[in-house]
Amino acid sequence: MSVTVQPFPRRKRTPVNAFVRAWKEATPGERLFFAIAYLVLGSWAVVSLFPLYWMVTTALKPPSIVMSLPPEWIPTNVSLNNFREAFANSPVGRWTFNSFLVALLVTGFQLLFASMAGYGFAKKQFPGREIIFWIYVSSMMIPGFALIVPLFTLMTRFGLVNEYLGIIAPGLSAPFGVFLMRQFIQTLPSELIEAATIDGCSELGVFTHIILPLSKPGLATLGIFVFMGQWNAFLWPLIIVNSTEMMTLTVGFSLLATRELRVNYGALMAAATYMASAQVIVFFLFQRYFVQGITVGGLKG
Repeated sequence: MSVTVQPFPRRKRTPVNAFVRAWKEATPGERLFFAIAYLVLGSWAVVSLFPLYWMVTTALKPPSIVMSLPPEWIPTNVSLNNFREAFANSPVGRWTFNSFLVALLVTGFQLLFASMAGYGFAKKQFPGREIIFWIYVSSMMIPGFALIVPLFTLMTRFGLVNEYLGIIAPGLSAPFGVFLMRQFIQTLPSELIEAATIDGCSELGVFTHIILPLSKPGLATLGIFVFMGQWNAFLWPLIIVNSTEMMTLTVGFSLLATRELRVNYGALMAAATYMASAQVIVFFLFQRYFVQGITVGGLKG
């Protein structure tokens, strides 16, 4: 007769369970510290999230009570008229396509170039490596406004004004991306690269089969930052684009402020809510990489 022993099911670890366990094991002094810390952090979270809450609720209010005094903190009558006003007589679909196209292309190319440069600076030995790296990284100290005129002149000479390539080209490579990937790739063991080389793997094979798979957390972190930055970019698309069809969402929705003699705050909040929805989705899909993004740049090589 055989007896099948069923394994004892493990209790799923969650932040709530961890907090309850820590609370039970804590001393009275530690419990007081926990209570104060969570009270302060909770209050700060409410303050930080209030602008987002006010933006969404204002977008859902009827236009007649958007600017009412005293303000209506919790909408009683939900209305979509502000969204209709924001989308009326505007090619929002084309603007959304332009924003996604620009953000995705810039993110993809910057991930490729930053990972290649980061791999070279982290694992390859060549004369002047450190000097070249720090000179390149120090270019982050140059104000972006100082580059607008030279960039626009360059794009004009190449005939890239009001073209997708003209919007994308300045963001294809950035010192921050190279710095982030170099710091991350430095933490990877060099023995893996040496073993792959001994086994006959080419330089391209080492990069594609060893470096890139192990660098997924760093690539995901950089991708999130680049996508968010390009999705919210306003100044450069405003300068390089001169037709309605080529505008991104940030530039297109800015026209709402000049469509009428008065500023339609309800329509502006509806437009901002529509734009922020993509960022919220990306955040919840990749939120664990945001924590890694805070620490990955400080990893010691």
